[in-house]
Amino acid sequence: MAEPHTPAAGAARGPIFLVGCQRSGTTMLRLVLDSHSRVSCGPETRFLADMQRIVGRDWERLARFGFPREYWLGRIADFFGGIQADYARSRGKTRWADKTPLYALSIDFLAEVFPDAQFVHVVRDGRDVVVSHRKRFGYWSAVKCVVKWPRYIRIARASGARLPADRYHELRYEEAVTDPEKAMRALFEFLGEPWEAGVLDYDGKQHDVAGKYTAEADRRRAAAGTDAPIYGSRVGTYRRELDPFLRVLVRIFSGATLRELGYR
Repeated sequence: MAEPHTPAAGAARGPIFLVGCQRSGTTMLRLVLDSHSRVSCGPETRFLADMQRIVGRDWERLARFGFPREYWLGRIADFFGGIQADYARSRGKTRWADKTPLYALSIDFLAEVFPDAQFVHVVRDGRDVVVSHRKRFGYWSAVKCVVKWPRYIRIARASGARLPADRYHELRYEEAVTDPEKAMRALFEFLGEPWEAGVLDYDGKQHDVAGKYTAEADRRRAAAGTDAPIYGSRVGTYRRELDPFLRVLVRIFSGATLRELGYR
């Protein structure tokens, strides 16, 4: 794997990919990143996972063009990176980030396409993730999540272990919401970006988000009895909101991963 280049002072660094199992706090982190004066983190893209087929299961067919694998990787980087760079420039930013939870399963591929990319993996207690899936997507989604959550964790962490330390960073949701400044300072230090206290007040800035997000965020803050952008009242909700059946499924399918991560 190619080592990332060292940019000159003040120069734009490589792209940032914000990943993690859905309902782990990636949207909040996206807005924090997007609130930085240098970083643009726009809407989810998702389609890079489909483009992985070009150098994956479709490779035998596309190889007949006679171009090497590196050619196709470069073409994907030019296309996707060009869109993101144009979007960042249109907003007066110099560096782009992409928040797509699904890309937690494609870190190896993305690291090939963008050899200077940095990956931020948001990790949340799987029991709370199951609760959040049930609230947002319904009961069947929560049932499936007991298998999905450990799969995302396992694949993303395995990919991260193959990357240099300056390219992969794990951020615990619980730390981000209970001590936001400490967690975010560590995040921006990893990214090589100067600290800006305003990132914690992301609600006061303009973001390209769907109206349903704003409505949901307002409802959740009202339920928590706070108007703070970052709050920790959802930590440990499984203790009162996870029913006996889901508790059994979590113990069977997610228990080993919870223990590995130190969740008790």
